[in-house]
Amino acid sequence: MPELDSQPEPLGALDGAAGGQYRSADEAAIDAVLIEQMTDGDESALGALYDRWADAVHALVARIVRDEPEAEEVVEAVFWQAWQQAGRYAPERGAPGAWLLAIARSRSLDRLRSLRRRRDEQPADESIFDNQPAVGDPLSDLDATDRAARVLAALEQLPAEQREVLELAYFEGLSQTEIAERLELPLGTVKTRARLALRKLRDRLDALREVEA
Repeated sequence: MPELDSQPEPLGALDGAAGGQYRSADEAAIDAVLIEQMTDGDESALGALYDRWADAVHALVARIVRDEPEAEEVVEAVFWQAWQQAGRYAPERGAPGAWLLAIARSRSLDRLRSLRRRRDEQPADESIFDNQPAVGDPLSDLDATDRAARVLAALEQLPAEQREVLELAYFEGLSQTEIAERLELPLGTVKTRARLALRKLRDRLDALREVEA
């Protein structure tokens, strides 16, 4: 087993961590072993995974939730879910870090929706990912964790201005109008960038499926 460092060295779109990618195969191997040990009930393995990934998970959660006390609760929920579902991790579907960050994104968006309901804040218009007849959902046949991990990786390959629009929709759940306001862009520009980005995203994911087939 590779030497265990305190933290991995992930690469990605969010402060170097969103994609759950690694600088070396050894880093991914360490996390894979820890997850395997977690399936055997090894609580120390969970502690080691927490030490290695807590900062990256917190960065992603905080970006989505934008409330520190809520973010801290979500981080704990993420690692608890990882502990409970360690046996469901499938290496062929992605790196351990991508799997963990996909759980973090899912839990964060769940909490964000809950907060919005509590505050009676309903989105004024549809999400970028809703009702896209020209593009559709390129990942509708994948489970939620696999879908999130693949989107995170594919986003990194998009042009910066297109990636920015999708990240705001994907990570923060913003509507097209909210994205236009955040970026100070015309709504039409946001829609165009989103449409182009989603088409490229579909192409990349279709290509990945062909390689795996």
